[in-house]
Amino acid sequence: MNTKSYLTPTKKYKTLVSAIHSVYRLVSSTFELKDLISRLSRLMNQVFDAQYCQIILLDPSKKYSILRCVTSSRKKYLSDKKLKLQGNLEKRIVQRISATRKDYLIGVPLVCEDIIGLIILKRLSGKLPFDRFDQEIIMTMVEQVIIGIKNLQLYEEQGRIVLGSIKSLVKLLDTRVPQEYTHSPYFSRLVVSIAQQMRLDEKQVESIKYASLLHDAGKIDIPMEILTKTTKLTAKEYTIIKRHPLKSAQILQPLLILKPAIPIIMYHHEKYDGTGYPSRLKKRQIPLGARIMAVADAFEAMVYGRPYRERKDIASAVKEIRKKSGSQFDPKVVEAFLKISKKINAKNYLKVSE
Repeated sequence: MNTKSYLTPTKKYKTLVSAIHSVYRLVSSTFELKDLISRLSRLMNQVFDAQYCQIILLDPSKKYSILRCVTSSRKKYLSDKKLKLQGNLEKRIVQRISATRKDYLIGVPLVCEDIIGLIILKRLSGKLPFDRFDQEIIMTMVEQVIIGIKNLQLYEEQGRIVLGSIKSLVKLLDTRVPQEYTHSPYFSRLVVSIAQQMRLDEKQVESIKYASLLHDAGKIDIPMEILTKTTKLTAKEYTIIKRHPLKSAQILQPLLILKPAIPIIMYHHEKYDGTGYPSRLKKRQIPLGARIMAVADAFEAMVYGRPYRERKDIASAVKEIRKKSGSQFDPKVVEAFLKISKKINAKNYLKVSE
C-alpha cells in the first residue's frame, strides 16, 4: 500500500519543508555549475527514494544538451559535451514544457521564462509509484534549483568575460616586456596546481589564478634599460624594481572583480622570514596566495631562465626550493609544491627560440 497517499497535512508539510531546506542548502553552498548538477542528482535520488536521476541543461535551440548528468546505482555520468536530445521522454517534456508522471517514472521541466532543462527520476518497479505529492515536492524544489542554476550560469559567463579581458591585458603587457623577462605559458597552471594541492576553495583558487596572470602588470612602468639589464642592478635600480608589486596593485585597483587578488599581487615578493619586499611581512602576515606564488615565481625564474641568471634544470630548482623552505618560503607551500613537482614536464619550460 502506498502510505504516502495517507500522509496527514502536517506530515506532508514537514516533508515539503525538509525537501526545500535540503535543496536550499545545496544551492547556497555550491559555486560551480557542474558540482551543483552532480550533487543535485544525488540529492533527488535520496529524497525521492529513486534509483535513477538524469538532469539536462539545454542550449538556446532546445535541441541539444550543454550539460548532462546521470546518477544511478549502476553508473555516474557527467558531460558538458553538446549532445542532441534523443529520448522520446526528453523531447516530449521540452516540446510540451510540462511534467510527465507515470507509475515509476517522472519528468519535470526547468522553466525560467523559457525551458532551460529537465529532470527525470525513475524508481524500481518494486518500489512505490510516484504520486501527485511527489510531483508537487519536485516542482517546488525545482523553483529553488532554477534560481541556483541561473545564478551560476551568470557567474560563469561573468568569469569568462573577466578572464578574457585579463588575457587581453596580459598580451598587451607582454608586448611591452621582452619574452626573456616574462613567465612561461605554464606559470598560471603551476600556481593553480599548488593551490589545489593545498585544498583551497574555488574562490581562493580563482583569485590566485587572476593574480598569477597580472602580478607583473607594474613592470610596464619600469624603464626598459632597467628591465632588460643583464648585469647587476645598482641600489637605485633595484629600488625601482621593488616598486612593481605596488604599481601592479595600483593599476588593477579600479577593477572590483580583482579585489581579492590585489593582496596576492602586492606581496608575492615577501619572504617567509620577513626579508622580502615591499613591506617585510613574514610568515602568516603574508597572504597565503602570495606565499604560493612566491614559490612558483622562484621556480619559474630558475628553470625558465632570465638573461641575468643561469638556467637550472628542474631537479636543481626543486632542490633549491626545498633548501629555502622555512626561510624564503612557507614550508607548507613547499610541501605542496614538492608533491606536484614530480609531474612537471621539462618541455614546458623550453623557450620558443630553442
